[in-house]
Amino acid sequence: MSVSVIIKWGGQEYSISTLSEEDTVLDLKQSIKSLTGVLPERQKLLGLKVKGKPAEDEVKLGSLKLKPNTKIMMMGSREESLEDVLAPPPENDEVVNDFDIEEEVIEVENREENLAKIARRVKDYKVEEMNPPREGKRLLVLDVDYTLFDHKSCAETGQELMRPFLHEFLTSAFEDYDIVIWCKYQTPCFFDFGKELGVTDNPNYKITFMLDSAAMITVHTPKRGVVEVKPLGVIWGKYSEFYSKRNTIMFDDIGRNFLMNPQNGLKIRPFMKAHLNREKDKELFKLSQYLKEIAKLEDFSFLNHKHWERYLSKKQSQ
Repeated sequence: MSVSVIIKWGGQEYSISTLSEEDTVLDLKQSIKSLTGVLPERQKLLGLKVKGKPAEDEVKLGSLKLKPNTKIMMMGSREESLEDVLAPPPENDEVVNDFDIEEEVIEVENREENLAKIARRVKDYKVEEMNPPREGKRLLVLDVDYTLFDHKSCAETGQELMRPFLHEFLTSAFEDYDIVIWCKYQTPCFFDFGKELGVTDNPNYKITFMLDSAAMITVHTPKRGVVEVKPLGVIWGKYSEFYSKRNTIMFDDIGRNFLMNPQNGLKIRPFMKAHLNREKDKELFKLSQYLKEIAKLEDFSFLNHKHWERYLSKKQSQ
């Protein structure tokens, strides 16, 4: 029988349907190489496991019992990309193709057509809860790529690409906040990532639910054209008894994702080139302290998260 899978890598999807159940994981990797240019030895395929362990190259695909068009997230870099990966980190922390949202906010935040899109998501998008919302908790919404881990660099395991202090950060945040993950991938792929990093089944904290690209909307900006954003109004509409703009904060390394809710967004410094930066990146450690400070407040709406470090320093000096 034929095997069909979809490989997610570098923000794109690659369909493979030319393999059979008698082919091996290595055959799959060779097919991936022909599509992406990533060598088999540099590929890390999340979710391909045998008895809880990563499937070896000689394992036959039939033994993995993959459903048709199973989506598999891949980590790895092309050979020609390694020079960029090994280069010094950029001087600034801006992400390519991002922009300052302040110039666009007024035009898009309250436009009727954008609010109508949010209303449709509230009505149609199905949230798969992992754990129930907790009364009296604030809400922390987290991006994945470059916020929680470096998804582009080359590594042997996902653990090597995980942002420093991730588990300590989530453990601390869980005391005061319900935690929601919002990534651009489809949810099944993130479950594999979450298991790989020990996020979805950690005994010290729980994820309330995850959102994917289907909960996002597109908005037209006068200067930048059409962009995709993450409207927190989808969550507020579905869980109005728990969450609102008064008790929600969202971390993302891309500022434009905040266009529909700029007051609630904190632009985190992106975690890139993990092998160079994992020993010195302390962003989550410091942000856990900021979350602890603002959790004391009844209303977040007057805060300017752009100046979170200044706010934290002032509070800690008092």
